[in-house]
Amino acid sequence: MISKGSNITEYDETLKMETALSIRYMEYIQEVEIKKMKGFKSGLIGYGVCAGPGQIVRIKLKYADSTKKFFEQLLKHFKTRFGEPDEWRGDPFHVVIAWKWSFVDKQNNRISMTLQHNTMDAEEKIGNAVKLTMKNLMEKERLCFKKERPEFQTMRAEGHQKKDKTDAVDWDRFIPR
Repeated sequence: MISKGSNITEYDETLKMETALSIRYMEYIQEVEIKKMKGFKSGLIGYGVCAGPGQIVRIKLKYADSTKKFFEQLLKHFKTRFGEPDEWRGDPFHVVIAWKWSFVDKQNNRISMTLQHNTMDAEEKIGNAVKLTMKNLMEKERLCFKKERPEFQTMRAEGHQKKDKTDAVDWDRFIPR
């Protein structure tokens, strides 16, 4: 199994390295697809490119079984291992059911773990998924990238220029005809 904090090079046999791409607006992280793993339909592994090149900072896995029954069994096992979740992350209509745990590991890494069941939100993958993120390592990557690659900040700032208070809004531009 892939382990958070380890280096991406340890998993050449498990990953499709040719699929590696930078995450939009998070260029300090690259994601790579996993190869077929028993019990999982798909997955993405995020790793740093600056402070800890190749260090795994996020794991997102989609379970092969997409049923709510499987989700309920998973949730029971997650609660047994990790205790009650810290936060509800789903929507009020339970289209997306998501529970989040936050904890600190033995190496003092801040970890966020979300177990999710999605019944029909097209913006998310349908089915069951688990997401693990090492928050402090993501932040380290962001700060390193910001320092080492200031041109990305400039490019982003140019794309999001503040509106001058004296500019009138042309509402016709925003309303379909």
